[in-house]
Amino acid sequence: MQHPLQPRARSQAPSPLSSIAALWWGVAFSTLVTGLIWLLGERLERVPLLPDQGAAWYYWQLPDPTLLTRLSAWVPYLLHNLAIWYLIYLAQKQRPAYTAGLHPFNVWALAINGLFGVLHVLQTHLFYDGLAQDVSIFSSQGSVIVLLVLVLIMENRRRGMFWGKPAPLSRQVVDFVRRYHGYFFAWAVIYTFWFHPAVATAGHLLGFFYTYLLMLQGSLFFTRAHLNRYWTFSLEFLVLLHGTIVAVLQGNGIWPMFAFGFAGILVITQMHGLGLKNWAKWAILALYCAGVTYVYSDRGWAKVNEVLRIPIIDYVLVFLLAGLISLGLWIARRLRPTRAAG
Repeated sequence: MQHPLQPRARSQAPSPLSSIAALWWGVAFSTLVTGLIWLLGERLERVPLLPDQGAAWYYWQLPDPTLLTRLSAWVPYLLHNLAIWYLIYLAQKQRPAYTAGLHPFNVWALAINGLFGVLHVLQTHLFYDGLAQDVSIFSSQGSVIVLLVLVLIMENRRRGMFWGKPAPLSRQVVDFVRRYHGYFFAWAVIYTFWFHPAVATAGHLLGFFYTYLLMLQGSLFFTRAHLNRYWTFSLEFLVLLHGTIVAVLQGNGIWPMFAFGFAGILVITQMHGLGLKNWAKWAILALYCAGVTYVYSDRGWAKVNEVLRIPIIDYVLVFLLAGLISLGLWIARRLRPTRAAG
């Protein structure tokens, strides 16, 4: 009997366009659309906004939203999300082989994400508001955090969790995440994409470019580009750049927490999936330690605990989420005989 996670070949031939070529075209498209947001950004600076009200307040939202402005974000968001979920469902039913080319559902996914990627820019300039008008800012941030933690779980067997050594996570848990992660990842990315209006602040531009790349990765499922370790590492590395740059632009002085926190995860876990020689790993670790020493010699060693906060949170969440998934699978197994008897 074939393992449920093992793909099987289908008679339908993939597209002659290679998935790597599609990846590069997708990066170019993401760059162009981000550039479009930047070019049109000055027009949105005239939109009146309420004063900032603290960390839990999202600044870029209309003071007086209407039903139409709300629907302008929620309707396309739902259509976008449901369309990608449907394609994932169809692909998993087929269980195709991972190929160098594109499957028909990849072409559809690229087209849908591209269409809604441009549509959101138009929607912003017509109605401005995103989903942020009706949901908490922490829901967007939380969805991305969980996505990053699930990547750590999913890659545990391939690259390990701590300096190349796998964490003691259940194989059933890892297999479950690997099989169904597409649904959560699609929701987290698309939800975050429609949460923000397409305004042209430096933080938004970086965020939209990164979100476009994540949607591109999500469009290439069941292709070899989707599994390319250098590409997937680049997506994880961009979290470090984005988090650090946004923190610097905010001017609140906590950028080292993001820079060294995400870099710590890179050193502990992420770089071990690249096939680096041991000397290269030790060199990266030495650069990290030198950076921490240089910054905190001036910043004050009493604050050096900042570099541990993000890694501790992420690794605690790894075991917490793995435990919750394991509990859910155990409950499902307990209920299965009851359903069968019924």
